[in-house]
Amino acid sequence: MHIAFVGFGEVASAFCGALVSRGARLSAYDILLDQPGGLERLKTRAGTTLVEFKALAEALSGADYVFSTVTTSVAARAAQLCAAHLRGGQRYLDLNATDAGVKLEISRIVAGAGAAFVEGALLGAVGVTAARTEILLGGAHARRAEDELKGQLGLNARFYSEEIGKASTFKMLRSVFSKGMEALLIEFLVAGERAGIRDDLWAEVSGLFANQSFDKVALNWVRTHGGAHGRRYHEVRQVAEVLRGLGIEPTITSATERFFERSGQLGLTAAEKADDVIRTFNERL
Repeated sequence: MHIAFVGFGEVASAFCGALVSRGARLSAYDILLDQPGGLERLKTRAGTTLVEFKALAEALSGADYVFSTVTTSVAARAAQLCAAHLRGGQRYLDLNATDAGVKLEISRIVAGAGAAFVEGALLGAVGVTAARTEILLGGAHARRAEDELKGQLGLNARFYSEEIGKASTFKMLRSVFSKGMEALLIEFLVAGERAGIRDDLWAEVSGLFANQSFDKVALNWVRTHGGAHGRRYHEVRQVAEVLRGLGIEPTITSATERFFERSGQLGLTAAEKADDVIRTFNERL
């Protein structure tokens, strides 16, 4: 199978070795080819994997799949540039982290060129899981793509929805948690460093989840929010002051303070189940 990458950065370099090991032929285009020393940089990214770096039209010629792995801001523009060189029978897999509206726009561009569009959403950290990273697939051609990408190429790809945009919405909403947790952890750990107790704080938090499942702890937080948000609001207000006293702007903590304050304004009350809290919160927003 011939795979063409448009954009050869972290994702492409993480996947290329595994694809070649399953017999794939790889070509790629990246804007670095148009810059002095760019080809050498791309070869460094590819390592020992054989990748044919070519101009866009040549890279896409004869490819079974075109993997778009550019930066999010230029995903639609990349599709427009590729459209002139796409042909019937080719599949265009957009793996960029964009919202559903952008995926729909790209699907129209690709369909207009006569190729098949497949929505792709990468879950997890590619830098850690590399070619084992899970890929959610969407669109009318997603089931076939699962057979080929998983069955023939060994990728961790699975069909998610025939509706274009759902896989990307899943990824976007998942990032509410993952990116929010990233920011929270950094604020938490920097405060601990400033106070000279970072290791103790980390041991306490990591020990909590080592001894209790995340599912149990997290759902308990949600379940008790309905009745405890008032008390927690006043506590978080003081926490924000502690951070300011340490010389740290409490960006995430201040947002948490406003969140608990809003729960009071919505009139949330004690509930027996986490589901009840979420449904009531949603209805009153």
